[in-house]
Amino acid sequence: MQCAHRPNMTWLSSRHIMQISWLIAASSLVFAFNSPAVATEPREFILSNGMKVLLVEVPKAPVATVQVWYKVGSRNEVMGRAGLSHMLEHMMFKGTAKYPKGTFSRLIRKNGGMDNAFTSQDFTAYFENLAADRVELALELEADRMQGLVLDMSELTTEREVVKEERRLRTEDDPQGALVEALFAQAYLSHPYHWPVIGWFSDLDAMTLDDLQRHYDTYYSPNNATLVVVGDIKADSLLPTIKQLFEPIPRGPEPKPIATMESEQKGERRFLLKRDAQVPFVIMGYRVPNFTSEDSYALDILDSILSHGKSSRLYQNLVYEQQSSLAVGAEYSLLQTDPGLFYFYALVSPGQKPEVVEEALHREIKRLQADPPTEQELQRAKNQVEATHVFEQDSNFRRAMLLGQAESVGAGWRKIDEFVERIRAVTTKDIQRVARQYLTEDNRTVGTLIPVPPKQPEPPSTAAQQGRP
Repeated sequence: MQCAHRPNMTWLSSRHIMQISWLIAASSLVFAFNSPAVATEPREFILSNGMKVLLVEVPKAPVATVQVWYKVGSRNEVMGRAGLSHMLEHMMFKGTAKYPKGTFSRLIRKNGGMDNAFTSQDFTAYFENLAADRVELALELEADRMQGLVLDMSELTTEREVVKEERRLRTEDDPQGALVEALFAQAYLSHPYHWPVIGWFSDLDAMTLDDLQRHYDTYYSPNNATLVVVGDIKADSLLPTIKQLFEPIPRGPEPKPIATMESEQKGERRFLLKRDAQVPFVIMGYRVPNFTSEDSYALDILDSILSHGKSSRLYQNLVYEQQSSLAVGAEYSLLQTDPGLFYFYALVSPGQKPEVVEEALHREIKRLQADPPTEQELQRAKNQVEATHVFEQDSNFRRAMLLGQAESVGAGWRKIDEFVERIRAVTTKDIQRVARQYLTEDNRTVGTLIPVPPKQPEPPSTAAQQGRP
């Protein structure tokens, strides 16, 4: 079950400059020690205040991950305050009365661990990876900031500039990131997936302490959270500690469900984005169902057939044979709260036209619609998807991520156990059917990045050259 960190969709906090590469390295470290054969099934507990707890015993190495997932992301925001969830994620590290600013991360590091957080369209999550005998420390710190966060205006002023700099680096100065952001803005006109997780500059500037406090009071409550602990733990001995720390936190209000749903798209949408860039970039998105539809599993396999690895159809045809693209790919995640986007992208080779690359993408989609993939292709794709899923289960961090994400989007953690069975049941006819049903012209949003020369600095005026005021 994929959990891709797509551009502008999931934001890691920049507090420690821990990027996704660190997450992969940390996960790989745990891969070396853990095996599904020694991991138990998750044990689920519901505390008296409504908080769900998932504990997984993996006794092979003395390490663990502690993760707290809140069911709040950019989809829970309103127009004019885009980026509020991500800003609150940053502010969650500014301290409480008991543990002032800087104490949280300093204590985790002092005890040999690492911590960070990330925000997406659908959730906000916090994690600590550390030695198993230090789990209680992480639990105490997380329980404390679930109810005791201190919001300060000077800290908001400082952090606002940090987030704005993140936006400059990842969107304003990243043409491809800007194109992805524009794609979602065009594909979703009324649903909150319209705005970026990090928000817009004007919304960031408009945020107040009252906005953050209201967001915190509404969504940061135990009945809107899932605690996941995976590693060398004993569930029966750890549960009393969890109850002692978290059950005193009062149950919060039940957040109102998001009522806004996007209406059916009834015609192709197109846009151009002109930016300082080296080569053009083409992106093409289709609105598709999430985990609530059985079609999501066929779409997952379709994604693999078209874009996974150098043997995929898009790589073979656009990069290897035609040499019209430097890189190609596709993104789809069935684990989203609401129906999401299945999008294709291609980095156009120097000297090639984006129209030619776009037509090549269309051609590969039409080929699947006309003729189903071969059984050999289908089996190879299934093997890839299943292997990725099993490999993820072999990591404390990744397994906890899957459990937390499945719970936070409404699928429930048991959905993960059904994944392989559902994937194996997909047929070649299923692939052809979903390609015909969803990858249609009327359901398509196409964006093209057009490179423009960088702006040249203006020459000094004659008056300035002569030294006149």
